[in-house]
Amino acid sequence: MSFNSSDDDGQQRFALGFLTILIALVVSTVVGVVVYQRGMARAPAAAPMLAGTDAAPVAAAAPGVVVTEEASVVVEGGVVKFYFASGSAALAPGAAEALADVARGAGEQGRTALVSGYHDATGDAALNAELAKQRAMAVRDALLELGVPAERVELRKPEVTQADGDNAEARRVEVVLAP
Repeated sequence: MSFNSSDDDGQQRFALGFLTILIALVVSTVVGVVVYQRGMARAPAAAPMLAGTDAAPVAAAAPGVVVTEEASVVVEGGVVKFYFASGSAALAPGAAEALADVARGAGEQGRTALVSGYHDATGDAALNAELAKQRAMAVRDALLELGVPAERVELRKPEVTQADGDNAEARRVEVVLAP
């Protein structure tokens, strides 16, 4: 019995189809993993929400906007920014290291550390303002623990911020040195 060319063509078509499906599967898996990882990087961690506080769910953010349900600290251009978990005034790990330059400037150079608290506009305004005040006082206490004289720390009244639909950006305290 001899094979004809149509059997060879069928086998080639099967192999080519199988290879095409395999390549499509690999590409879709890679794209899916990348999309999933980017989504996880932007998605808030599940955390209990406190009624009456700035505890609205975090919306998707634009690139460069901090989205977190955990406390964190960032130093940008001489400004130390503390981000807080919803309903919390606990400082992020690394707070003392982030404030080291501010403490040196306030202690050695006689400059004033301006501590400004912010909160979002969701929930009860009075509770949000009080929480922003507690957050600013936690940062002030960290400065005092680093040896900054109390007269070199100035607290600013909490301000309401709505940061492009990102409540995590609004839950912050900023510290900057004034001349």
